Amino acid sequence: MTDLHEQHIDGYGTVGVRPLDPQADADVVHAWVSEERASFWGMNGLTRSQVAEIYAHMAGLDTHHAHLVTKDGAPAALLQTYEPAADRVGECYDVRPGDLGVHLLLAPAGADGAYPGWTAALLSAIASYVLLTLDRRRIVVDPDVRNTKAIARFERQGFARGPVVVLPEVDIPDVYLPEKHAQLAFLEREAAFPA
Repeated sequence: MTDLHEQHIDGYGTVGVRPLDPQADADVVHAWVSEERASFWGMNGLTRSQVAEIYAHMAGLDTHHAHLVTKDGAPAALLQTYEPAADRVGECYDVRPGDLGVHLLLAPAGADGAYPGWTAALLSAIASYVLLTLDRRRIVVDPDVRNTKAIARFERQGFARGPVVVLPEVDIPDVYLPEKHAQLAFLEREAAFPA
């Protein structure tokens, strides 16, 4: 698949963002979401086929999209974007024109361990994709309140902490999401890319 966004970051490499292929990318995504560290993603215990089905369903939506983020061609993260007004988070805050919600799951550290600055570089490229390539005004994230590591990471990246909210349970034929206590945070385009 063709990249929707490609950006070279000095000292890091080239980051690409492309649509997730539900079947071709199922092995790598299933491995990531099955790890204990990904428990907040909510897919622990699902089979490869179930994960592929979820992303095949998402591929048919106009409001929610899944992407594979690569670093120098290798899978580096799973990125989901969504229109907050068409998502349960939209019931919990005043959605503004130009908002885009983001969920991000990073690949596990490689054999050499963690690389300093890796996440910051990846988040910078994702912010460029959302705020510049997609021409959005603000990124919205909603990590679980217990995921203090993710919340701190977003704040270091320039996100402003918003309210703690309770995202309502979703139970419809193709989707089940349990109630979630979330910490909202926002990244304005002007904060990420000052003039």
